[in-house]
Amino acid sequence: MTPVRVLAVASEVYPIVKTGGLADVAGALPAALKAHGVEMRTLMPGYPDVTRMLAGAEEIRRWPDYFGGPGRLFAGAHDGLDLFVLDVPHLYARPGNPYVTSEGIDWPDNGVRFAALARVAADIGHGLVPAFVPDVVHAHDWQAGLAPAYLHYDNRPRPGTVMTIHNMAYQGKFAPELIGAIGLPWHSFNVNELEYFGGISFLKAGLQFADRITTVSPTYAREIQSDEGGMGFGGLLRARAGVLSGILNGIDISVWNPQEDPHIAYRFGAEDLTFRAANKAVLQQQFNLDSSDEAPLLGVISRLSWQKGLDLLLEAIPTILGEGMQLALLGSGDRDLQEAYQAAARANPGRIGVMIGYDEILAHLIQAGSDALIVPSRFEPCGLTQLCALRYGAVPVVSRVGGLEDTIVDVGEADASGRDATGFKFGPVTADALAGSLRKANIAFHDKATWRRLQRNGLATDVSWRNRAGDYAALYRGLMAARA
Repeated sequence: MTPVRVLAVASEVYPIVKTGGLADVAGALPAALKAHGVEMRTLMPGYPDVTRMLAGAEEIRRWPDYFGGPGRLFAGAHDGLDLFVLDVPHLYARPGNPYVTSEGIDWPDNGVRFAALARVAADIGHGLVPAFVPDVVHAHDWQAGLAPAYLHYDNRPRPGTVMTIHNMAYQGKFAPELIGAIGLPWHSFNVNELEYFGGISFLKAGLQFADRITTVSPTYAREIQSDEGGMGFGGLLRARAGVLSGILNGIDISVWNPQEDPHIAYRFGAEDLTFRAANKAVLQQQFNLDSSDEAPLLGVISRLSWQKGLDLLLEAIPTILGEGMQLALLGSGDRDLQEAYQAAARANPGRIGVMIGYDEILAHLIQAGSDALIVPSRFEPCGLTQLCALRYGAVPVVSRVGGLEDTIVDVGEADASGRDATGFKFGPVTADALAGSLRKANIAFHDKATWRRLQRNGLATDVSWRNRAGDYAALYRGLMAARA
């Protein structure tokens, strides 16, 4: 097995900094790749939490002026992750969210902030750190999208490049004047390179210049080649279809393990689901729901947004109430949706419980105590919550899009697919179709043998990174062979 060195470039990495699923992938993939002979180190920005955690890290490079202020590059380790940290205080030493102000507005210098990250990734690719010269630079999402571009515009020999799209909706769009400020050539400002509707797009840079493009499920890889799913990049992705593939995400099964999970009230395994009922009782108490074994408890862990289909779930609340179900929702996002769900909870005490925000402990309890997990997304590149649900015996009810289509086997499709049913899928993505699936789930819930079979099938599903990491390792080696 040929050893491979990969530099991953990510704007967030779990458990250090997390705002979404990108962090989970960036945090779990390196360990899984070790079994496949891949040494991965991850480059990330030096946000305040990062520099505090890596206080003893080794300084390996210092710049008096890096994109407008002093900067340093550190190498260190945290929680099993080998990291490079770009510490540029005037760009990253800010409280709160990595991307937006406390008012929810994008930091005005985000273009420079993430160009700096991509620039140092390219420099590492060219040998900035002699002890670690990567064979492949793997850029995640728009924040790292300029890394393949910087490598492309440099005439020196370079490593192979991979660009992974976690969500096409986030495109890193900036004014064209940024080109000069971040050290890219002005001739790159054309429709075949960086130009995008009069500005530039960091995502387009990665899609245009990476040797290989991946996204996080096979179905999403097909969807983004359409004009609608590509969100402006469908034509480019169709042109590059030969280097585009979909590799499903996994989850870290050491973190999401109901047998050892420190965050849930009662631990359990696939052989004995008895304690799920006890977790359900705790969850009902946490959300001020009526104590009931017979009422199906629906869990939601989601950003409250149009993409996630939470407006559709709101329309389906009469069905939830009419079917005698309960709803426990954890999430935040669109202010109108937040207020609508809070109003629904006030109007239906004991039936609907809502907590605005995100809490990791509560997220684990929802997986362990909900009877079903609802994911009604309009588009979903992969989705992680439904994978956690399978692992915890919460039966997924999901829309037929992206990774939800790939990871859940519908009750009506089990025989045809050869795989065992694990949940309920609905399409088209409408409130009526969602309501229909909820009614089917309610019927199945009251047939205890059927429901237990769905739970056990889910628990038996491999949602780990083991096989997915093997797909990435094969991609890296194939790229190296093609460039040899």
